[in-house]
Amino acid sequence: MKQKIEKNTVQETLIIPLYSRKIAKEKFPDLIGDKMSDYIIDKIDYDFSDKEKYFNSAIGLYGALEVAQREFDLECEIKEYLEKRAEASVVNLGCGLSDLFSRVNNGKCKGYNLDFEDVIKTRDELLEKANNEFNIACDLNDYSWFEKIEKDKGVIFVASGVFYYFKKEEVKNLFVKMSEYFNGGTIAFDTCNKRGLKMILKLLKTIDIKDVGSYFCISDNLNELKSWSDNFENVSGKSYMNGYRKLKDIRLLYKFLNILTDKIFNMQIVKIEFK
Repeated sequence: MKQKIEKNTVQETLIIPLYSRKIAKEKFPDLIGDKMSDYIIDKIDYDFSDKEKYFNSAIGLYGALEVAQREFDLECEIKEYLEKRAEASVVNLGCGLSDLFSRVNNGKCKGYNLDFEDVIKTRDELLEKANNEFNIACDLNDYSWFEKIEKDKGVIFVASGVFYYFKKEEVKNLFVKMSEYFNGGTIAFDTCNKRGLKMILKLLKTIDIKDVGSYFCISDNLNELKSWSDNFENVSGKSYMNGYRKLKDIRLLYKFLNILTDKIFNMQIVKIEFK
């Protein structure tokens, strides 16, 4: 029996990265590695016709490329962390239907996928877990989930397209509490500036997702973020379209848009390392 996803719900936002990965894999097979998107989509009861029309447009296809590139970036951050701490915990915050852990699993680490209860229920129905992988239903703003994560051998957190839907104070409080509890941990997440946030809201409306707001962004430098806590040992940022690899085999238009996202929207992967 297929899992039904209702229109204009938070769960519908799961469709955006999922369908983006599918389109990106089809259009850029030499650039994008994706194991599960087709398999998951076949198990979902949802009318993809509007999404298909949008993502097959020039701008929609670039958006799919952005989502897939973001996944690649976070995969790189996890693998770099695991090179030094092979048995660490890998925590996907607001995991949705991402299969990210399957691409970084070295057999020694532990994977934790965190999201709201209804999302985890859907995930349990659609995705099989590895023996060293765990799904946790929770509200990220209820810090009791901290105790469910093994932290003694290191921990890296990643969040893809998640914190745009949080208020600034929520993000600040979460990061500060995490830095106090998970000593020596790291978090990597995507963000943008205010112009980029407006673009995200416009995108959501374009693909007919109306009842979800986006709020959190950072300024064009990381100074404010650095000031949040003395437990932040290092705060750094990289362009998520150009910072981890150069996309060569793409249209000239997309190369231009890569520059635009850097200069105008400051779309980047931010990494915070905890003391």
